[in-house]
Amino acid sequence: MRHAGETQRRVWRCAARGAVTVLATLSLGLGWMSHTGDPASPPRPEPHLVAAPLAAPLAAAPAAPLAAPAAVPVLARSAPVRLQVPAIGVDTALMDLGLRADGAMQVPPTGFPAGWYTGSPTPGELGPAILAGHVDWARAPGVFFELRELSPGDEIRVVRQDGGTAVFRVTRVESFAKDSFPTETVYGDIDHAGLRLITCGGVFDRQARSYVDNLVVFAELVGADEATPAA
Repeated sequence: MRHAGETQRRVWRCAARGAVTVLATLSLGLGWMSHTGDPASPPRPEPHLVAAPLAAPLAAAPAAPLAAPAAVPVLARSAPVRLQVPAIGVDTALMDLGLRADGAMQVPPTGFPAGWYTGSPTPGELGPAILAGHVDWARAPGVFFELRELSPGDEIRVVRQDGGTAVFRVTRVESFAKDSFPTETVYGDIDHAGLRLITCGGVFDRQARSYVDNLVVFAELVGADEATPAA
């Protein structure tokens, strides 16, 4: 109903604005996640965690025109438990990611699994749900190693605790320099159920022991299997 939907929208808008302040810090930190696991401080020398660089920086995927999907009702809140990205063979459990004592977002402690930031909407709710994962870890590919291979139109499926599956379609894939990360674009208020998959990207700076970019996959809800729409 309109009043319930508007209330939900206002709640996420307030949450998003509050999150922008916190996430402005973590947006740069995600560039370090595959090496130190600490998004709140500069990378420290850890030779045993050095990973091979990507071949070249990822250029922003062209904004190819895609037919807009028919209006899809947002879903009631239900935590995500599994992520499936068929185009790149990802099928992973999801862990919860909260905030550290210093206000930075937690990141997964190892290369697998990916995690859902619990301060964001659940996948299928109004607003951008945030899933983060490592591109590599301890010289081995991480859960999001091939995230850069996704293209507009690819499907992403998120299994939820309510037994349903939120189905998303990739709309764009972009790489952002971590020193100019567009926090509002990634984490800010939107008028639909969206999804963001975030990992490291670009070339590996051996001196800083860090990837120079953050890779973000943007997607939007296009359907749901056996899930109940919000009232």
